[in-house]
Amino acid sequence: MPAALYLVATPIGNLEDITVRALRILKDEVDRIACEDTRHSRKLLDHYNIDKPLISYHDHNERERGEELLDRLRNGERIALISDAGTPLISDPGYRLAAAAAEEGIPVIPIPGPSALLTALCASGLPTDAFIFGGFLPPKQGQRRKTLESWAESPATLVFYEAPHRILDALDDVDFTLGDRPVVLARELTKMHEEFLRGTAKTVKEQLKTANTRGEMVLLIGRGEATVKDDRPLPEAVAEAIANGMERMEAIKHIARQRGLSKREVYQAVTP
Repeated sequence: MPAALYLVATPIGNLEDITVRALRILKDEVDRIACEDTRHSRKLLDHYNIDKPLISYHDHNERERGEELLDRLRNGERIALISDAGTPLISDPGYRLAAAAAEEGIPVIPIPGPSALLTALCASGLPTDAFIFGGFLPPKQGQRRKTLESWAESPATLVFYEAPHRILDALDDVDFTLGDRPVVLARELTKMHEEFLRGTAKTVKEQLKTANTRGEMVLLIGRGEATVKDDRPLPEAVAEAIANGMERMEAIKHIARQRGLSKREVYQAVTP
């Protein structure tokens, strides 16, 4: 059989969530399996009696290991790429390898299956006709707020992955930048303690105070049209943003975005 790179989706929690085709590919169609954490992936593969050579491929060795995998593909190997959970390349390494293989004419074959972002979106109760997936939010407050503000006017549901140790800060920033939009936090999807917390950023944060904040999380935010109109005088709105920790020019830009005004209009309104 000719060389090929298979992108194989694997369960995000429940081991039963794997397709018949994925099992056949992993068992019978490939020479080896590239995965983020070989120990983690071995649990899934052992569960289904799949005994294939594993090779680690993750953020820290992506460049050098990618070259090795590409050489193997050039030499006729058939390789499956899996992530620790869900669909490969979605906030996981693999893009460069897939792009390089495609550029050299090596077939890149997707084997669809579980995805945490789609699983959370479908069950969230938020609009699904248009959505933006932003991967992981930036870890620092300033960058995180700028990212959220950049999508403030988008008529789409916003979907992010978030780490448990940053989720409370992220909810504070959602409340600060986007206001009382509907928010859904999905955690431990398909696992024993699967949970959906619904409300606003403030109320979801309150719920988290008595909930388990461990586990993988997907944060979903209602689209721009759900924002509350702010009719306060511009100087008052800018003053509140400054009081909440923004630099003056950052506050002016923030209010300008919220109101659909130019920075100059807001600046002139708040400058004596």
